[in-house]
Amino acid sequence: MSERSDVVPVPEGEYIEPNRFAGLSFILAIVGLIGLALSIVGAFVDKHQFSFSWLFAFAFFFTLIAGCFFWIIVHHVTDAEWSVVVRRQLENLAMLMPVMLVFFIPILIFRHHIYDWMNIHPGHDPVLDSKRAYLNWHFFLVRSLFYFAFFICATLLFRRFSIRQDRDGNPGYTINMRKVAFTSLPLFALSLTFGAYDWLLGVDYHWFSTMWGVYIFAGAAGSSMSLLVLVITGLRNAGYLKETVTMEHYHIMGKWMLSFVVFWAYIGFSQYMLIWYANMPEETEYFIRRNTESWNAMSLFLVIGRFFIPFTILLWRSPKKSARKLCLIAGWLVFMQLVDIYIVILPMLYRTGLHVTVWDFLPLIGMGATLAFVFLRIAARTSLFPNRDPRLLESLRTTN
Repeated sequence: MSERSDVVPVPEGEYIEPNRFAGLSFILAIVGLIGLALSIVGAFVDKHQFSFSWLFAFAFFFTLIAGCFFWIIVHHVTDAEWSVVVRRQLENLAMLMPVMLVFFIPILIFRHHIYDWMNIHPGHDPVLDSKRAYLNWHFFLVRSLFYFAFFICATLLFRRFSIRQDRDGNPGYTINMRKVAFTSLPLFALSLTFGAYDWLLGVDYHWFSTMWGVYIFAGAAGSSMSLLVLVITGLRNAGYLKETVTMEHYHIMGKWMLSFVVFWAYIGFSQYMLIWYANMPEETEYFIRRNTESWNAMSLFLVIGRFFIPFTILLWRSPKKSARKLCLIAGWLVFMQLVDIYIVILPMLYRTGLHVTVWDFLPLIGMGATLAFVFLRIAARTSLFPNRDPRLLESLRTTN
């Protein structure tokens, strides 16, 4: 009997050859060490500047990694087929969360330079006194440790079950991962939301917004899908995943990018409109600070660059069906996430207007190179896609 022409053979797995990225890893290690070392020098030169610059870099990479973790949850909760072949790279990226825990330590050490509420004694600020039950050092530390404990433990569980399934093909691991995903979904929402309040909104404790957690989530989800496009394209350019990740998968990733471009704009506009309409001093100070002086130009650049430009391009089918074009848009969206986090944090340091210094970029370079170095080492340990996932064949046959 002849074989059916539409049957796709199941790949045996694809692995990075030993020393394949040895040169790149060496460069990343050197750059990471230099960037982190110079950042430490900055801590001695200007502790206040270092604290905000470090928080900026930390928040940027944390949102990217947390967003990758979110997409793992979505994959298992929805029992998705298309994302099987790209899921392993989401797992590899989410495995960087322990490194982010290490990068969080300087924030704890220099917390008094970042969060003014830690320096104000009870009775000096009625607004802060009304929030003392939540805004206190010990509760802040416990919450932060809980966020990291959840992200790291859940990521390790996903990773453990996924790798074990690669070895024996037991479909029961898919059920286990689905159970972990359903448990993780509400905990992810709580951890990311309250983490956004504690680490980012806490820089300006007078201000508040009930949409803040959703705003940060929208940016994290969209930029992490863009990061996935960049990682997949980088591996394909290196000769991997060419037979498993197709333009159909790119098309779907492009659709998700478009979806979260729109969602980010919707949440951002809704937050701005409601605060403008209510005209409450406690709420408006955030936007007043970012809509005056040179910060206004940055805010306009963010709106145009993160919504109007990518929205116009991603509406078309052809950019989503081209790896090169979609990769360019993905890189732009990751950059706009960087701009977004910059506008969230740095106006509290440069209150009179935009003031870019080299200290803003050194932690960014140090953390980025270090995370890329660790990622390459993690990716080399396993197959680049889950080669015994029960839905692998459906993923390989994905069409739009």
